[in-house]
Amino acid sequence: MAEKITVKAIRREKLGKQANKSLRRKGMVPLVVYGGGGESIPVAAKLTEIAAILRSETGYHTVFTLDVENIGLTDVIFQDRQIHPVTGRLLHADLRRVAKGQKIEVEIPIHLVGEPEGVKTQGGILEQILREVKVLCDPLEMPEYIELDVSHLKVGQSLHVSDAKFPEGIEVHEEPEAVIATVVYVKEEDLEPQLETGAEPEVIKKEKPEKEE
Repeated sequence: MAEKITVKAIRREKLGKQANKSLRRKGMVPLVVYGGGGESIPVAAKLTEIAAILRSETGYHTVFTLDVENIGLTDVIFQDRQIHPVTGRLLHADLRRVAKGQKIEVEIPIHLVGEPEGVKTQGGILEQILREVKVLCDPLEMPEYIELDVSHLKVGQSLHVSDAKFPEGIEVHEEPEAVIATVVYVKEEDLEPQLETGAEPEVIKKEKPEKEE
């Protein structure tokens, strides 16, 4: 399980574009918390803290605790976000309350461990086809990643979703035969045709136009 993250937030009393711009100038990002049987609450938190969560390995699927001043703690997960198309800065995000036992669909990263036999002794390379696996689970019980040992793989062999072990209570939403990783031979690029030794490249001369008399 990933280490639990807590982010402090304040309730937004002023709404609208101008109020949001003012928040952003102060290094804050406007958020809305909703769902879980409670009312929607407009809040704001430090941009650096929210952006750090989005940049983490679990990213958009990270469950974290929001500590709203004068309201209290609530566990949330990203529902939607708005990113500036040029700067890439987070402009706004919707957060959904989560509760233990409530299952949602998320994508969990896959970590490959070990050096494949086909790489060590057969000159192959390891290709990871699937880097995340889609599952249905309780977000409060969601593993940070799924680990898969590839050390036994030889050239031409693959590991599939059905080969991965998932914690109890997780429902996998991927095809069992979907390939996660495979070992293949290195393909040499076709060499460009070379000129024969001593041969001179043909030069095409453009004829000069005849001078007018």
